[in-house]
Amino acid sequence: MSAAAGVINSKVLVLNRNFLPVHVTSVRRAFSLLYQGIAKAVDAEYRTFDFQSWSELSVAVREESVGLVGGAIRVPRVILLMTYDRVPRRRIRFNRFNVYARDRNTCQYCGSRLGRPDLTLDHVVPRSQGGHSSWENIVCCCQPCNRRKGGRTPRQAGMKLRRPPRRPDWTPFLLDALSMRGHRDWLPFLSTVDAAYWNNELEP
Repeated sequence: MSAAAGVINSKVLVLNRNFLPVHVTSVRRAFSLLYQGIAKAVDAEYRTFDFQSWSELSVAVREESVGLVGGAIRVPRVILLMTYDRVPRRRIRFNRFNVYARDRNTCQYCGSRLGRPDLTLDHVVPRSQGGHSSWENIVCCCQPCNRRKGGRTPRQAGMKLRRPPRRPDWTPFLLDALSMRGHRDWLPFLSTVDAAYWNNELEP
């Protein structure tokens, strides 16, 4: 694949008119929506541009662009749909990433905030005592606390949860966005992670 083809097929974040992320599309499709007046490009300062005003912006040396007759046009990394205000309904997936996001990468026993490789998931009521894998029975836990708790309940281990676990009421991030290294222009609208591992549904 040529560099130009790689750029034109790369990803653009799509926002509804309330600036909420609703989709991820290709640069090719984004330009089509801009040209038709269905969407506007959004820059790092949250300014919006129609196709004409976007094409008139100068292209910096290190910015991605595609060639046009007589020049080049910057690649938009975020576009805003002008009339679409709905948010896709999504079931909140019970997976590692969403549990860690709910608990803010913080051990729910000692309060240590760590990187995900240093954290585990703990059954509050162990499976050996009838506990299930559910939002209400799984918490983020550091490895020392996990070893200390072992196959016991927090009460049996003399430990206390910082807060009772529950199903979150926020909508998870777009899986398409999570499955790739996001562009810096996306950062105000969502957080990016490697989702291949974190977005697998947890076994009940």
